[in-house]
Amino acid sequence: MSELRRISKYTKPYRKEIVAAIILLGLVVVADLSIPRLIQVIIDDGVANKDMDKIISTSLLMIGASILSAVFMIGNTVFSVRASRKMEADIREDLFKKIQSFSFGNLDDFTTGQLLTRLSSDLTQVQMFFTMLLRMFTRAPLMFVGSLSIMILTNFELSRVMFVMIPVTSILVYMFISRVQPFFARVQERLEYLNQVMQENLVGIRVVKAFVRRDYENERFEDANNQLFETQLEFTQLLSIFFPLTMVIMNMATVAIIYYGGMQVFAGTTSVGTIMAFVNYVFSTMFPVMMLAMMAGQISSASASAERIMQVLDAEPDIQDKPDAIKLSNIKGKVVFKDVEFSYSEDGGDPVLRDLNFTAEPGENVAILGSTGSGKSSLINLIPRFYDATKGQVTIDGYDVRDVDMESLRSNIGISLQEVSLFSGTIRDNIRYGRPDATQEEVEQAAKAAQAHDFIMGFPNGYDTMVGERGTNLSGGQKQRLAIARALLIKPKILILDDSTSAVDIETEIKIEEALEEQLAETTRFVIAQRISTVLNADQILVLDEGKIVAEGKHTELMDTSPIYKEIYDSQLGNGGAQ
Repeated sequence: MSELRRISKYTKPYRKEIVAAIILLGLVVVADLSIPRLIQVIIDDGVANKDMDKIISTSLLMIGASILSAVFMIGNTVFSVRASRKMEADIREDLFKKIQSFSFGNLDDFTTGQLLTRLSSDLTQVQMFFTMLLRMFTRAPLMFVGSLSIMILTNFELSRVMFVMIPVTSILVYMFISRVQPFFARVQERLEYLNQVMQENLVGIRVVKAFVRRDYENERFEDANNQLFETQLEFTQLLSIFFPLTMVIMNMATVAIIYYGGMQVFAGTTSVGTIMAFVNYVFSTMFPVMMLAMMAGQISSASASAERIMQVLDAEPDIQDKPDAIKLSNIKGKVVFKDVEFSYSEDGGDPVLRDLNFTAEPGENVAILGSTGSGKSSLINLIPRFYDATKGQVTIDGYDVRDVDMESLRSNIGISLQEVSLFSGTIRDNIRYGRPDATQEEVEQAAKAAQAHDFIMGFPNGYDTMVGERGTNLSGGQKQRLAIARALLIKPKILILDDSTSAVDIETEIKIEEALEEQLAETTRFVIAQRISTVLNADQILVLDEGKIVAEGKHTELMDTSPIYKEIYDSQLGNGGAQ
């Protein structure tokens, strides 16, 4: 409940709609409560006295009350849905903005499936709760108090039946609520897992087909689906028991009222119309009690969802600007690593990088080599401050990156990551993603440098060609070249290429290198490569092994001083290579 109270702050901008919804709901209750009383008048004053005029006039009042109730309910629905939907949109926008502010470390804590569930199913649960709160949850206590009050004022002796039935029903509701509350958090967890399985399968469907794992994936999905089904089924079974039992109690109350009311009619102390009104008020009184059980279920579900939403909203980005962060401008691109250590765990255990010390001068081409897991990508992720060094410092032109405004830092760095991400839209839109105002001439210049212009022009629509979902209508090499063009277009002072030419042939790779040398002579470049041919002409080669720089220098130097580098060279281009 505490999380629901916290999230209710999103309703404040829509107080007018909420007040209007509550007022209209109160009018609905007044109109509904008047109908049993009008029935009493028809029977006692109209039917008993054979007064047709009374019957007709009172019936018209009943019709009017029903119409007014419907009109008021429509108004209540309009205002309540408007308020809850606006609130939902605001929360969704804040969730999305919060996710955009997350650093890589935060994104390591939340899976894609978890975030999607919070943005969709969990948010829907919260929205439904607030809609029901303004429609049914407010109506239920008003109906209960109104009906019981009228019954007591009309015939106190007969209303004693309710003093027995209400506690019995309340015990049943309490037992139901205590049983169903744990289900809702479990339902959302099962749904989250199901979404995760679906998301992984849809993203990796080509891998599934390539490795003939359809049956395995079907079984995995069936298992997740069955877990969700079984949890929902247990809840439904409890409902199937609760409502019939409640109806039995309501019917028993009706029988009791008819029995004791009949005795009063025989004694001449009450009327048939009063009994008929009481029967209607029994349902008006007991129905809110039944609604209490549903309210408890909805509250439990919404509370669990609100807690999961607040986990995202409360999460603080691991990487944040300092209040007095320095804005970089006109940098030269000198990068220095000084005694740098880095660990992915918060306690600093098991560092993946240790004792890194090197300097990249402006305009230098720095190549980074190493086996899988040696820490190459972790190293370059510290430069744009995707992560912060655990110890030591990374500086650009003498400024510690932790003291620098992140937007100004990253606007000076062009990055082509190992995993290429393209967005829906045209090829032109994807290339100028970092510079939406770039001219067509600048887009083509970047594409030519990345050796992408020719294949782009090979498409019927050229730069207006639509990119399929995740770039599925492009080859791996084409996607990599578009990613390089995207990085080049911002004209960075520092360029990072994380294994960005692994899917292109050597001839194309050489052309890209030549274009970079020509167009980015003053840009500091960091190149992670698997092919030794990519780094032969680098100004500086860093060889990483188990998170440490075990060799540093140019190709000719390393061939004489580094057994690891010579082993890599021989395995690819030397006597050990397959040529």
